[in-house]
Amino acid sequence: MQCPTATAAHPTGDGIKCQQISGGDGFATMADGNQTYLFSFGPLSGLADIVQGKPGTQTAATFNQDNTPLTSAMTANFLSGAPYPGYSFNGAIGLVPDPESTPTPNQLDGHVDPGLIMDIGVLNGSIPAPLMAIDEDDEFFLTLTNVGMIMRPDLFEQHTVHFHGYPNASAFYDGVPDASAAINIGGSFTYYYLAPDAGTYFWHCHITPPEHLQMGMVGQLYVRPRQNHVNGDLYSALSAYETAPNGEVTGSSAYYERLRKHCTDDILCSNPLPAVNTGAANDSTKKYAYNDGDGSTAYDVEYPIQMHGFDPNFHFVGMTFNPESFVSLKDKYFLLNGRSYPDTINPNPLSTQASDGLPRFSQPLPSVINIPAGKKALLRISDLNVTEFHTLASLGIPMHVVGVNAKLLRDQDGNNMDYFTNSITLGGGESIDVILDACKVRAADGSCTTPYAVGDTYYLYTPQLDHLSNDAENFGGMMTEVNIASN
Repeated sequence: MQCPTATAAHPTGDGIKCQQISGGDGFATMADGNQTYLFSFGPLSGLADIVQGKPGTQTAATFNQDNTPLTSAMTANFLSGAPYPGYSFNGAIGLVPDPESTPTPNQLDGHVDPGLIMDIGVLNGSIPAPLMAIDEDDEFFLTLTNVGMIMRPDLFEQHTVHFHGYPNASAFYDGVPDASAAINIGGSFTYYYLAPDAGTYFWHCHITPPEHLQMGMVGQLYVRPRQNHVNGDLYSALSAYETAPNGEVTGSSAYYERLRKHCTDDILCSNPLPAVNTGAANDSTKKYAYNDGDGSTAYDVEYPIQMHGFDPNFHFVGMTFNPESFVSLKDKYFLLNGRSYPDTINPNPLSTQASDGLPRFSQPLPSVINIPAGKKALLRISDLNVTEFHTLASLGIPMHVVGVNAKLLRDQDGNNMDYFTNSITLGGGESIDVILDACKVRAADGSCTTPYAVGDTYYLYTPQLDHLSNDAENFGGMMTEVNIASN
């Protein structure tokens, strides 16, 4: 298991992020109470964050923690669906001192205890797969451990991780098995990525993709822009190339040394400069969806929304050793972040009892959206369905679309191509970045003069009526609530 504390690109360790996941199987509970069998990924690091609906991506210092203090009681309480009181462990499960490390024994050098990994990883699959979030220019080390499919011992399935639409520099780490590594049962492999353009992506297993995606091996990934760390004027940060007396690029730290490099000199900076210099300065209270140079993608809170669907018959057949029919695939459960309404608005992680009698967190990510009055929320929406197009509509709050497929909506002359709409439609493999503004009227300086009323509730839902159901019977499906909260 690899998570270096320093690299040539990041000698101080800033900008190194790590995560560990399992590949195997598990169960999830649909909103009508039926349990669904999954081929799925599960978390093996960042567990305390994941059960709170946060990304499981960690710094090297957090990831590289000794697992020895983890007691069986803590593990049992975690698996029971109620984390150990005060549980805050975000390190890599299984990482223990290596008795044969040199020159000093018992050092943390990537040596693992497979028993700890199996205790947590087996039947611990989740839908969506563990959430990942990194910053532009990060080096990301992702370890996948194939723990096997306990409910299907006849299968010797390999697994991979493929970052869909992500400009990966190396085919070896791309996850397509024809040109890269595939991980056998009992094996682990560490992928390496350099974070490219900001935006919303997703990832999935690329072994027999139609089957593994339908069965649940899908998750979301997003890259935060450099612009979040700019000091001062946003336009200048994209257009100026400033050097310090010693020849180093100026910035808040060595980690952000590329921030002020001219976009034409940097292949990773693909957004044209805005046609109009708005003079916008970085607001430390806000974040940005992209390196926009004009503040047009600013937001206050963000929510990942993963659209997906399940065919319960296909999942049942997948668990019962029978041949699966791809021709007759027909989704009947329609999901936002692995849940149907009303489970979508439950702020707590959902657990499902597995075949060994233990409940495990299976659907950790809610999709209820809480926007402070007068503020903005960024929705990172992706469609990971293999059979259906999905439409989401917003009642009462217009959708401001600023990015599509991890690309800022801007032409080559710098004109913003963003637009407002009441609904968006995505096919499988597409993503979109939408901002909801909880302000009815804004002044010229961007301040809110007429916010939406605190306590109001709006709905984000699909107008496709057959997708507003659970197994074609009960109310539910792709719907969640947008709540206007106090600041």
